[in-house]
Amino acid sequence: MVTNAQAELSAEELAQIERKYDTESAFRPMGSKMAFVISILLAAMSIYHFYVSGFALIRELLHYGIHLAFVLGLTFLLFSWRRDITVTGPPKGWYYIDGVNVVDIALAILAVSAALYLPLIPPAEAAARAGNPNAMDTFMGSVVLLFTLEAARRSIGYTLPLIAGFFILYAIFGQSAPGILKHGGVHWQGFVDGIYGTQGIYGIAIGAMAKYVFLFILFGVLAARIGLGQLFIDLATVAAGRYSGGPAKVAICSSAFMGSISGSSIANTVTTGALTIPAMKKVGYPPHFAGAVEATASTGGQITPPVMGAAAFIMVDFLNIPLRDVLAAALFPALLHYFGIFVMVHLEAKKLGLRGLSPEEMPVFLKVLKANWLSAAPLIVLVYMILTGWTPDYAAVYAIISCVVVGFLKPNDRMTLPGLFDALASGARGTIAIGAAAACVGIIVGVITLTGTGFRVGHIVITTANDMAGFFAALPLFNYFDLSQWALFFSLLLVAVACIVMGAGVPTTATYIILVSVTGGAFAALGVEPLVAHFFVFYYGVLADITPPVALAAYAAAGISGSNPFKTGNTAFRLGIAKALVPFVFVYSPALLLVAEGFTWGAFTVTLAGAMMGIGGLGIAFSGYMLTHLKTWERWYVAIVSFLFIAPGLLSMAIGLGLLAPILLMQLARRKTAA
Repeated sequence: MVTNAQAELSAEELAQIERKYDTESAFRPMGSKMAFVISILLAAMSIYHFYVSGFALIRELLHYGIHLAFVLGLTFLLFSWRRDITVTGPPKGWYYIDGVNVVDIALAILAVSAALYLPLIPPAEAAARAGNPNAMDTFMGSVVLLFTLEAARRSIGYTLPLIAGFFILYAIFGQSAPGILKHGGVHWQGFVDGIYGTQGIYGIAIGAMAKYVFLFILFGVLAARIGLGQLFIDLATVAAGRYSGGPAKVAICSSAFMGSISGSSIANTVTTGALTIPAMKKVGYPPHFAGAVEATASTGGQITPPVMGAAAFIMVDFLNIPLRDVLAAALFPALLHYFGIFVMVHLEAKKLGLRGLSPEEMPVFLKVLKANWLSAAPLIVLVYMILTGWTPDYAAVYAIISCVVVGFLKPNDRMTLPGLFDALASGARGTIAIGAAAACVGIIVGVITLTGTGFRVGHIVITTANDMAGFFAALPLFNYFDLSQWALFFSLLLVAVACIVMGAGVPTTATYIILVSVTGGAFAALGVEPLVAHFFVFYYGVLADITPPVALAAYAAAGISGSNPFKTGNTAFRLGIAKALVPFVFVYSPALLLVAEGFTWGAFTVTLAGAMMGIGGLGIAFSGYMLTHLKTWERWYVAIVSFLFIAPGLLSMAIGLGLLAPILLMQLARRKTAA
């Protein structure tokens, strides 16, 4: 059985790894008194969101403002001006109060005041001043703008604030922009008026955080506290541990389960990786491969229902569709991601001749259920309420209530009042950085709306893709596809590259919102359904977490496994190749998303079967093993043929199977000779 005793690193070392690679967890060290005060504020934030979502009515803008006030104020208290993960104790000096700089305390108070200024203005008065702000409006808007940039810098790093800064300069000095990007420019007062409102900072990103995301993150923390995470790990061990290379398969299953309630790649990697990576190394997996398996599986959490990080809830607001439709659309693409990892892990185990877990190392199924079966009740409540049409926030409220009830009723590891307080504080703490990022993204989205950038960039993407398509369509070997098909392919390729590049330094949700806002016009012109376009951008944004040179989830796993980070990142990208191919599959055959237009069970079955065959073929090619070792030319051959399965249709599947048949026959003959 995979137990805590098998973890090679202490809790302190794991926390240090998470702080190093996950900027969202790099909180400043402080004394116990200040930590307690901030914990009270965090718990109050959780109680506020829980109460408002389930039992109170509040004006929408005021709710967003209170949420933003909590986020900005707590960011300046939790994150220091200079991020230094080597500091272990609270700094001392006359200008520190128990480890927190007095300047940061003053900034936190000013940030709260500025964030609440606009929402507290009576609606009639605010409407009368729209488009003609007074001096105080402009000043407070400027303060919120600057503090949002600084809060994002402290909590998630420089990349997103720099991108936002570039957009601000573009809005103000647009008359100097080149070509089609040129616009008339906006003076500062008009810019602040446009950004300091529901079209900018208080817009769709911060709204989704305030209404939905906060509650689901809190639910994930509470669910883990009552033993749901341990139940997932134990059930995964029972299901997959005994087979060849069992610990790696356990890592895939447990990370899939954990990711369904956490939605954070790095946190999931550290949480489950502390148990699964040492177990994988113990049965013979190389350290870099063990780390890559955990990182790739953990990254899948952001695309796995029901939490999916924050993206699912942003899609609900963007597309104005029920959450259950978003979750249904996400289901099979997520399963294909895990299927791709599973195939490569299994082939690697067979190639290396690795064993599974022994009966002594396996948990007993009945004991697992007896210890933690009650922990699954809140998740069942959540899924049931979503599927039966309840709003996401209401479903989350009742799931949270279920967690608390189960926590106090469980005979083992029973929750206490101090434990509940700690969980409420931890849940809120986990939302601060993503809340700051959402506010910063609001600035970018506001500029896009203010300047019409989306239409301009969409035109550039389509023009570039058409030029590339014209070149390829004219070549004799490539004229099987017409110009429009090539144009769609190259447009998707350009967007995919942009997502991966931007995702290298920007949180997944932020990447998704920015790229969807910028490329929405291009997708619309290409005739891609909005739901499909949103999922395409989101999947490639997530892929950045395991794509070198900035594969943060893979680097965190390398810290646990003791392997080379870059080698671990390259292996993780190889294992996650399905995630790079699946978006193209559902663009060309939207039936894979279940709720897309034109769905039929026939089209879905053919698409799913083809995708599985193609992903399996790529797994064979990348692993270099089928029934026996593959020669180099065979690996290339299988890889090329595998792409035929990705293209939807029975004809392409039949051709692909026919072309793979000779390789299979050679493998059978080679295996018979070796035997």
